[in-house]
Amino acid sequence: MSENLCDIGFIGLGVMGKNLVLNLADNGFKIACFDLDQTKVDAIIETDQEENKTDKARVVGCRSYTELLSKLAAPHLLILSVPAGEPVDHVCHHLIDAGIQADDIVIDTGNSLWTDSVAREEKYKGKFIFFSTAVSGGEVGARFGPSLMPSGDPYAWTRIEPVLTAIAAKVDPDTGKPLVSNIPGQPVTRGEPCATYIGPIGAGHYVKMVHNGIEYADMQLICEAYDLLRKLCGYTPQQISEVFKRWNEGLLNSYLMEISAEVLAKVDDETGEPLVDMIMDKAGQKGTGLWTAVSALQVGSPTQTIAHAVFARSISSLKAERQQAAEALSGPSSQNDADNAELIDALEQALYCSKICAYAQGFQLMDMAAKEHGWQLEFAEIAKIWRAGCIIRAGFLQSIANAYISNEDLINLLLDPFFAEQISNNQDAWRKTIASATLAGVPCGSMSSALNYYDSYRSAVLPANLLQGQRDYFGAHTYERVDKQAGRKYHTEWAKPGQPEVKIKR
Repeated sequence: MSENLCDIGFIGLGVMGKNLVLNLADNGFKIACFDLDQTKVDAIIETDQEENKTDKARVVGCRSYTELLSKLAAPHLLILSVPAGEPVDHVCHHLIDAGIQADDIVIDTGNSLWTDSVAREEKYKGKFIFFSTAVSGGEVGARFGPSLMPSGDPYAWTRIEPVLTAIAAKVDPDTGKPLVSNIPGQPVTRGEPCATYIGPIGAGHYVKMVHNGIEYADMQLICEAYDLLRKLCGYTPQQISEVFKRWNEGLLNSYLMEISAEVLAKVDDETGEPLVDMIMDKAGQKGTGLWTAVSALQVGSPTQTIAHAVFARSISSLKAERQQAAEALSGPSSQNDADNAELIDALEQALYCSKICAYAQGFQLMDMAAKEHGWQLEFAEIAKIWRAGCIIRAGFLQSIANAYISNEDLINLLLDPFFAEQISNNQDAWRKTIASATLAGVPCGSMSSALNYYDSYRSAVLPANLLQGQRDYFGAHTYERVDKQAGRKYHTEWAKPGQPEVKIKR
C-alpha cells in the first residue's frame, strides 16, 4: 500500500461523523474525509493537528467525491455519517458518478430505517457493496468508543471487522464493566469490543431500533420515578439527584440513571433555580421509538411499555391542552400518607422490575422479528455489546448476557431463573408503588404497563376467550376450542331458531 494513500474514506463531518473520524485516527487509521460544507473539513483537520502526537498526517481533507476516491487504497472502504433517508442515496449516486467499483464497500452509520438498508443493498448491487452499521453512544461514544451493530454481506464484514472492533467501546470480560479512556490519542485497546456481526443487511439497524425503543422506555420510567418523588414525597430536584446517585450504586446502575442525577443537580445560571424547572415539559423524538412500536404491532409482539413511552412523549407535546385540562379536570381527593423512606425504597424496586420488563419486551420483539425475517440473532452477544458505549448501558446487561449464555433457547427474560427471582422478591413494592401513584393521581403509565405485561404474561388464562366469542358473534371470525385439536377452527350460529337476531345499533 502506498504511504500516501488512506485506509478509509469518510463522508459527513457533523457531530457524529467528526468524532468517529477522530476515533479512527486514534486507532491508527489514516482517513480521507469529505463534507459538502468545506468549513467542517477544515475544522476537523485543525482539530486533528491539535490532537495528533505523531509526525504523520492522520486526516486528509478532500474537496470532491472524485478526489476522495483517488486518495484511497483499493478496494475502497468508505464510511457515511449523513442524515437518514434521501441524503444516503444522494451520496451513493455521487460515488457512482465518481467511479466507485463493484468490490468497494460503503458503510452507512446513520439512523436509517432497517428496511431502507435492505432496499439499498439490492439497489446498489453490482455497483458497490452496501453495508450498514448502527451506532449508539452519542457524541462521546463516537469519539471514544461506541456500541456498534453491523449487518450486511459476510464477505464485507471480514474486511470491516478490524476497523469496527478497534473503534468500539471495550468492556472488562470478567466484570462486564466499561473500560474508559476519554483522552484523545489514548484509545482503549484491551477488553471485549462492543461490536459484533448481527446478520444480513438490515438486522443491525433493526437491533439498534429496538435498542432505542428500550431507551425510550428506560428514560420514561426514570422520569416517572422523578415525578413520584416530587409529587408524593415533596422532594426538590437536588434531593432527587441524591436519591438517584444512591440508586446508581446498586441494582439500577446505568448511564441513564447517572446522567439523570446530573441533570437534576444542575442549577440554572440565569435564575439560580434548578435547571430542570426551567426546561419546558414537551418531549421531542426522532422516530426510532415510534418505529419500534410500529414493528411490534406488525409482528404481534407485546411491547406496551415501549409503546407507552412513545405515547408519553406525544401527550407531553399537548402542553396548552394540558394546562387547560389542569384547570377543568379534578383529581383524587386522597393524599399520600406513606412514609417517604418507605416509599423511596419501594420505588427503587418498582423501577427495577419495570426496567426488567422493558428489556424483556425488547428482546422478545427481536426474537419474533428474527423468526419472521429469517435472522439468526445472538442475544447474548447483543446484550454484551450494549454493556458499554451505548445509551442503555447498564449493570444488569451482564445478567441478561448470562441468561442467554446459560439457555440459548430462552424465549423470554422473565423465564430466566435470575430475573424471575428478582421480580418475585420485589413485586410487592412494585404493586404498592403503582397503587400509591394511582390513588394520588400521579401518572405512571410505563410502570403500570410493565406490571400489566408481567401479569398478562404469567396468566395461563386471559379473557381473550370472550373476545374470540365476540368476534365470532358479529363477524364469524371463528375460534379454537380448548378441548379439541390445536389449529382447528369452529363457528357458532349465535342467533337461536325462532328468535330474532340481535341487532347492534351503529
